[in-house]
Amino acid sequence: MADTTAASEPDPGALVSEGGPGPVADAGPGPVTLLQTLRRLDSGPRGLTEAQAEERQVRFGANTLPTHREASWAGVLLRSLREPFTAVLLCLGLVSAVVASWGTACVILLLVAVSCVLRASGEHRAGRSMAELRGLVAATATVLRRTGEDLPPDAREIPVEELVPGDVIRLGPGDLVPADVRLLRAQGLTVHQAVLTGESAPVAKDAVDTADGSGFGRPQLCFQGSSVASGSATAVVVATGARTRFAAAHGRTDARPEASAFDRSVHGISWILIRFMLLTPPLVLMANAALRDRGLETLPFAVAVAVGLTPEMLPVIVTMCLARGASLLARAHGVIVKRLPALHDLGAVDVLCLDKTGTLTQDRPVLDRALGPDGRDDPEVLRWAAVNAWWTLQLADLPAPDALDDAVLDTADEDDVMAYDGVAALPFDPLRRLATAVVRTPGRLGTHSLVVKGAAEAVLERCALEDKERGELLALAARQADDGLRVLAVATAERPARTREYTAADERGLDFRGFVTFKDALAPTAAEALKVLADRGVTIKILTGDHPGTAARACRDLGIDVPAQGVLTADGIDRLTDAELAAAAARTVVLARCTPEHKARFAAALRAGGHTVGYLGDGVNDLPALRAADVGIAPRDAVAVARESADVVLAAKDLTAIDHSIAAGRYSGGNIATYLRITLSSNLGNVIAMLAAGLLLPFLPMLPAQVLAQNLCFDAAQLAFAYDRPHPSVLRRPTVLRPRELLRFITGFGVLNAVADLATFGVLELALHGPDGLDDRAVFHSGWFTENLLTQALVMLLLRAGRRTTGRRPGPIGWAAGALAAVGLLLPVSPLGSLLGLTPLPVLYYLLLAAVLALYTTGLVAVRTREERRLDGLR
Repeated sequence: MADTTAASEPDPGALVSEGGPGPVADAGPGPVTLLQTLRRLDSGPRGLTEAQAEERQVRFGANTLPTHREASWAGVLLRSLREPFTAVLLCLGLVSAVVASWGTACVILLLVAVSCVLRASGEHRAGRSMAELRGLVAATATVLRRTGEDLPPDAREIPVEELVPGDVIRLGPGDLVPADVRLLRAQGLTVHQAVLTGESAPVAKDAVDTADGSGFGRPQLCFQGSSVASGSATAVVVATGARTRFAAAHGRTDARPEASAFDRSVHGISWILIRFMLLTPPLVLMANAALRDRGLETLPFAVAVAVGLTPEMLPVIVTMCLARGASLLARAHGVIVKRLPALHDLGAVDVLCLDKTGTLTQDRPVLDRALGPDGRDDPEVLRWAAVNAWWTLQLADLPAPDALDDAVLDTADEDDVMAYDGVAALPFDPLRRLATAVVRTPGRLGTHSLVVKGAAEAVLERCALEDKERGELLALAARQADDGLRVLAVATAERPARTREYTAADERGLDFRGFVTFKDALAPTAAEALKVLADRGVTIKILTGDHPGTAARACRDLGIDVPAQGVLTADGIDRLTDAELAAAAARTVVLARCTPEHKARFAAALRAGGHTVGYLGDGVNDLPALRAADVGIAPRDAVAVARESADVVLAAKDLTAIDHSIAAGRYSGGNIATYLRITLSSNLGNVIAMLAAGLLLPFLPMLPAQVLAQNLCFDAAQLAFAYDRPHPSVLRRPTVLRPRELLRFITGFGVLNAVADLATFGVLELALHGPDGLDDRAVFHSGWFTENLLTQALVMLLLRAGRRTTGRRPGPIGWAAGALAAVGLLLPVSPLGSLLGLTPLPVLYYLLLAAVLALYTTGLVAVRTREERRLDGLR
């Protein structure tokens, strides 16, 4: 066979498209036959020559997935500069530099730099951890190659990267399918396609040309990413590298995802603050010009007020909280957070979508019941099923029992099975859909017993039954299947002993014995983890390619309530508009028989309904949904493209690991939310007081240097939020930063703080009565400086995350608040205070200030209690 030329070289992508799954449409009408496939590939059952393989390797390239390019450290750093708060701070820093407020400008730029470096380092470290997980794919393949045109082929092991279209390969139990292939021959072949379709049960494959099935369901095609469960096969490679269905799904993950819950929250809060900051400086300038006849000399003070309103530590605090939470997760539970904001999104998750197999259930069945023809328990049926399973395994020379046979043998009595002597076996055939063992029954000389086990329809049609009786038995099997059970039928027949081989023609006139039913083995930690997730306010949605009854059965076994309208199928989704699906998704518990596109649309519908959605997936079929969710989650042993598309990678496909991740996200999110509430309410109160003081006083209420020093002290104390452990009550509900709720909170507490500041003016009037009164600027500045830091320390203690904060150990927040209060009391009397224009205060001031702080504390506690009751009412 001559080498092909560039003009006649086949397009392997077109061959994969039988039935639609390939990236390139098939040019011809109808399904492509085996002979047409071999002709287009210019190959044959003996495989390629070495010269042909080398030429095609050059033409088609290595059989590898498109390279996943990780963002560089510098790229992540530049991306961090586009964060809303970071951009706002940069603008404020530039304005500060323009008005010659160099101290403010330097501090702001330093905070921006620290935040960007922390975020870039954390995400780059996660990227390096992910690199260690890559490469978990087939390493070698058994291929038939010829050294010359007329020489016989040799079977050899080669790296999968060297496979080319037209290669003939051999597959056996446990092999990973290294490329998209068309079967030439197959014997008892079943393939695990869970990573592609979500089906938990192995799928039968056969080399016979047929138009049955579509997509991954075509029995003559096997796809890269699947694995051989049983049987053996010889196949021709039809697509490699970027032309495989696996690679096509990988390419679709490059689309830009929608904004996550964290992005939406931060953007909402950012715009609220941006409006405040843009409004504040003009108000300060206009008020001072109109009432105090001051001009541009108040511009530095106006900029300082705007900076005072800004939570300039937000990028640093957010990054530190998330980076610390991600680091603890990696060390304690082996969870890799690839994108730091995804940890916050985990804490905000209120709906978790996941597959059934490997998460709620183990990837193996267990025996449920053995039923006689009357539908009652019958141990004899289990005995005959075990005899069939054992002697089929032994006499057919199978490497390992089928999963269903394994479940039967685990339950059966070994002595009952070993009492029979095996004679012959007809292994399972996907076309016959049954297996037969021929045994000698003890005490029955001259007689052989045929024991047949397989699909209910296949076995019953071979039994000597009346049509009515057969119909009743099929209805009984259907009821068991609708209840989420897998059903096998068992039948026997007595034949005179013989030496002639047994064939499928002997499987006639059988005596029906009964059914054996199987259910999925539950994951050992699933029930407890589901209870914990429910207590955390997380709703579970099951998205699976399995039969709806099977998924609903697993849910019921685990205590998940599945109402009558709680099951939705792919056909049901197709009939719904996006608005209707959003409403249906809220009440749906199980989405069955769904394609990858259905999963993605379902996740998008949940997000459109206002939910924060997490999605756990491990296969190619999960890629669209991983991208559609707020946070995509994949286990370590997921296919490589799923791991790369996910935001969070678990050590194992275990709900317990997800619970730990959600808890870490809520602790981090709780600290971020607490920081925002405390900082923004305190800052808003200070700004209101500054504006009022600026209008009431003949001088600036606080010098720009003093505003900067106050902000630096408060900022340093706020670093403690990254190390605080909030009260366990923050785990009870998702931590979502809702802009309107936050605005309501900071307005209420900000006004209370402003009232305390204005009360301080009265204290200063009483303490500084005399000829100078409030004209003593240094004393006024010192008194207000001290009061500001003391009230901020009180706010940190009383408004931290969680209730019942009294009686707890001080922790980082307590120590930071204590240090802040100490600075407020000691700085005015220190040498450094005089450099800032501060001066010691009279004793009377401290006595009156204590009374103001006591009233302020009472007001804080009262407002906090009211706020907690309001939140309890919303839950």
